[in-house]
Amino acid sequence: MIYILRGDIRTGKTTALLEWCKNRDDVDGVLCPDNAEGKRYFLEVKSKSEFELETELETEAIIEIGYFKFLKSAFEKANAYLQSVALKNESKYLIIDELGKLELKGEGLHLSVERLIPNYETNENKHLILVVRDYLLEAVLTHYSIEKYRILTKVNLETLN
Repeated sequence: MIYILRGDIRTGKTTALLEWCKNRDDVDGVLCPDNAEGKRYFLEVKSKSEFELETELETEAIIEIGYFKFLKSAFEKANAYLQSVALKNESKYLIIDELGKLELKGEGLHLSVERLIPNYETNENKHLILVVRDYLLEAVLTHYSIEKYRILTKVNLETLN
């Protein structure tokens, strides 16, 4: 089953997921919270391992989108992590935070999303939670040919058991 946690920019989607999964052992994936300096980083849900995503570096090893500069290596690591976790098939829920303009251009977490959606779309026992901004929802559904899904909000996230 695919769940889509939708919401506007900076409305606490990631914070709600952090709170929801903090006392669970059946959730894995990657979240993209902000650090104390306001820079985004990747957090592996189950291991709690963190690695840098947003950077100030001027290098060829970055992807720029708007005002943001992201490390290509961070996306490579996140994609590898998501795919390895999905192969192990140990967690009931797998989170991908978030699908946005990069993924719609075939960058960012696109590789994982493209490979994982077909494995979860018809599976009633394993669940993929995709974080998507409201204004990109239709584009994401179309781009990834997602037809069977349920919408989540911060309010109804707690209904997942």
